[in-house]
Order: sequence, then structure tokens, then C-alpha cells
Amino acid sequence: MTHTRHALSDNPLFARLDGARSVLVAGAGGGFDVYAGLPLALALRRGGRRVHLANLSFSRLDAGLDWVAPDVAAVTPDSPGHPGYFPERTLARWLESRGLPPTVHAFRRTGARPLRDAYRALVRRLGVDAIVLVDGGTDILMRGDEAGLGTPEEDVASLAAVAGTGDVPVRLVACLGFGVDAYHGVSHVLFLENVAALERAGGYLGAFSLPRASHEGAAYLDAVAHAQEQTPSAPSIVNGSIAAAVRGDFGDVRFTPRTGNSELFVNPLMGLYFAFELDAVAAHCRYLDRVAPTTTYAELRAAVDAHRFTVDDPRPKRTFPH
Repeated sequence: MTHTRHALSDNPLFARLDGARSVLVAGAGGGFDVYAGLPLALALRRGGRRVHLANLSFSRLDAGLDWVAPDVAAVTPDSPGHPGYFPERTLARWLESRGLPPTVHAFRRTGARPLRDAYRALVRRLGVDAIVLVDGGTDILMRGDEAGLGTPEEDVASLAAVAGTGDVPVRLVACLGFGVDAYHGVSHVLFLENVAALERAGGYLGAFSLPRASHEGAAYLDAVAHAQEQTPSAPSIVNGSIAAAVRGDFGDVRFTPRTGNSELFVNPLMGLYFAFELDAVAAHCRYLDRVAPTTTYAELRAAVDAHRFTVDDPRPKRTFPH
């Protein structure tokens, strides 16, 4: 993969999407990950693209949903589901309140192979010619030889699934929330080392901030606040931390009792998007071939655990030198 030259004033991620007409912005890691893609989706929509939202769902997806294909449902503000935790429906309700198309597609939590088939079906249905896979956090970039992989199952399944949609011309990965995965054992020095390796391979598209003064930053803050209000028993720690950083908060910021036993380090780096070519990220993942054939979530977890046992000399965690 070779670097494509561009002007410093250009944003390489959006430049890669210049020719796209129909873009799928999808949360990779489940839960509220789709919220980390919301600013990108809104910016693309303002730029005249048709934009669709999707998420790998942690919710128990009701049989009465609008199943557009096996393992993927179209969730709207009135969709049936758990009353207290259904991030896709919560986002659909926020979208409706803003006069935006109120559909969020929910992928069932499965193995990578049926998830790939669900992505392919949704791509055909929506006429998608670009996919942006978004991670709330950074553990999607853990290539498998690190001392801590975070919580990689959903991220790597999504990565394998989208890597299997080879007929989609543009496929990108974006991470928002640098630092939030430290709670799950991720070394962010190793994340930066992986970014450097992807830069050398021509797969890194640079980083850019999400300013609170932008239309998209303000909308993101409003959407996260709405989700926290609608899901008081299980608000998103990831998006709550990112939102605090975008607001300019710093340090051990408390926004939910869920973080009561840990010390947070909210800081401006959490509001940065890191963007990559998806094929490059997939090529650097050392256990994607183990994950790609899995059919059930239990098989997926077993594949990740099996890989962990094969890593005899993982790259050790490192601290920032300054």
C-alpha cells in the first residue's frame, strides 16, 4: 500500500470518501460505539452523502424487529426491545428529535462469518459504496502480540466481517477515545507503535480533533447527554469520557457511579479521531484468520482465547517517557 499525497489543508479521511455516494458508518465494538461515529456521519450528511448508521448490538434483539436480512435489523424509535438498554433505539430517538432519518441498523452479536454475511446483505440493500468502521476506544488496533488486547472480540469480528466485503470500494477504520481502554489493560504506547507501523505501511490517514464549537461536536455532546439520560443504569463510560474531553474537562472526571472504583484521566487526546485504511489494519491483525471462520459468539471468544495462549513473548506494556 502506497501513500497518496494530499494538501495539508485536506482531511485524508474525508478525501478518501469524496467519490462515495452512500456511506455506512458502523460501530465496531458494540454497546454505544455507533455514537463515536455520529460526528462523522453528520459531517458526511452535511457534505451531501447518503449516510446510514449501524452498530454491533449488545442488546437482545427482539423477534418482532424489522429484520432486513439474517442477523441485521432496522431499529427505529418505536422498535420493540429492552426498556432500559437499547443504544440503537436510543440513538434512533435522538435522530428523530433532530429531524434526521431515524434508523440505526443493529447487527446481532455472532461469530465473524455470519456478521460478514449480514454486512454484505446490508451493503446490497442500501447501495453502500463506502464503509467507515468506528471504534469507541483504540483496541481495534491491537494486532495480537501486545501484553493487553483490551476487549477485542467484537472489534476483531467487525474488522474481519468488513474485510470480507471486498466489493465495497472504500473501507476505513476510525478510532475515537484515545486512553479509555487503559481500564481494560491496553497500553497506549503500544497503540502509538501500531499507528507508526501503519504509517510506514501506507495505511494511516492521520488524526484530527472533534471540536465542541463545530456543528458535529455540539450534536455529539447533545446525543451523549440524551443517551445518559435515557440509560441511567448503564451509561456509556467510553462516550461519557470522550464527551467530557470534548467539553474541555480534565483529569478524574466523574459522570456516572459506574466509574466509582477507578481513577479516570480525561484529557484532550480523547477527542481525537485516528483514521486508517481498513485493509491495512486487517493485514496487521495477527489472528484475523482465526476469527474469520467463526460462526457463533462462543466460537469467537474461543478463537481469541486460543490466540492469546499462542503468544509466548508479548510486547510488554510501556509507560509514556514524558
